[in-house]
Amino acid sequence: MSDNKFAFDSSEYDRKIKQTLPYYDEFYKQVIELVKTYKNSTIKWLDVGCGTGKMGSIALENIELEKFVFSDPSDEMIRIAKERFQRSNTEFSVCNIQNLEYINKFDVITAIQVNHYLRVEERKIALQKCYKALKENGLLISFENFAPFTNIGKMVYLEKWKRYQIEQGKSVEESTRHIERYGKDYFPITLEEHLTLMRNSGFRAVEILWLSNMQVGFWGMK
Repeated sequence: MSDNKFAFDSSEYDRKIKQTLPYYDEFYKQVIELVKTYKNSTIKWLDVGCGTGKMGSIALENIELEKFVFSDPSDEMIRIAKERFQRSNTEFSVCNIQNLEYINKFDVITAIQVNHYLRVEERKIALQKCYKALKENGLLISFENFAPFTNIGKMVYLEKWKRYQIEQGKSVEESTRHIERYGKDYFPITLEEHLTLMRNSGFRAVEILWLSNMQVGFWGMK
């Protein structure tokens, strides 16, 4: 059982996720480039599902931040983040994305590999919570796994994904177990469904930021 309620224990999270997700570091590069392009003033930033704090680490190094809030449903992940980033402009919250209670508070909200663990109705709640938590013109930036358009595409991409994990040092058995989580432990939806959910949540601009393999980055503006 993983203490962060998802795929990996906190003690092995950073190493395992790089073995699992192609272009993982690129997710964060794309986020920073988008925020730098769009925002010129100091920023209040909420990272939901923050894990051990990778997004916070990169944001604190590259963006002028008034406040950065680390949020995760795992007590252990928040403990690790606190140890790494106890600064005057950081806050920490043990909270599930569906239980956010902020209103008009943040310029940027990030959710990196978070919402694909949710069913469609749960996603709707999560997106609405993020929308309410953003200031006017604020950005939600989300990276998730997505569902291919066809069963053939799904078969091909899952096999490609398994091969990647094996090449990164995972065993065949471990890689197979991770691939078999599709549709059981996490619930990808298509690109079209992603875009529709964000638009229906109220975002006035919704765009694809980045796309490769079975991972996609979106952003929406309130």
